Amino acid sequence: MTSNDVTGVGNDPKPTTLAVDKARTQANHFSSQILDMIGIKEGKVTEGGAGVSLCDKDPNHLYRMHHPWSIYQVSEDKLKQGFQRLRENLPERGWKVVDYGPNNSKAKVLELTADSKTEPYSVNAVLVVSTPTHLHESNPRIEVTVVSGCFRAPKGTDLSKEY
Repeated sequence: MTSNDVTGVGNDPKPTTLAVDKARTQANHFSSQILDMIGIKEGKVTEGGAGVSLCDKDPNHLYRMHHPWSIYQVSEDKLKQGFQRLRENLPERGWKVVDYGPNNSKAKVLELTADSKTEPYSVNAVLVVSTPTHLHESNPRIEVTVVSGCFRAPKGTDLSKEY
């Protein structure tokens, strides 16, 4: 999903060492920024914060953050406007949109992926609304996932106890 997957920003061959709590704070901060860019004040946002998943390359020492959430109970028109605001605001806020357009689902909903220009984070957003190939979406929403590249846990960190 992200071009920042394993090594972080640029050609740095070693993942940055970062405490899980600091990475969690970063991921939650980026999610909050994304929500602000979408700019929808009504409706509901799923609760919960960023979680830890292990990186296949070295699951005892490397981890990534992921924070899936969505905005729902809002009209399709407001969701479409919010998705467009996100697309327009990302480049102005230090993100590079690397993919945008209808996805490969049966409904062909709009999807975008953007990478942070400064931190090893990416965001994927999906506009789940009615489309010509899926005429009646019963639960319109914007689904967002913020994910980091892999970080190295500080010595002594037991990643099996992180969530």
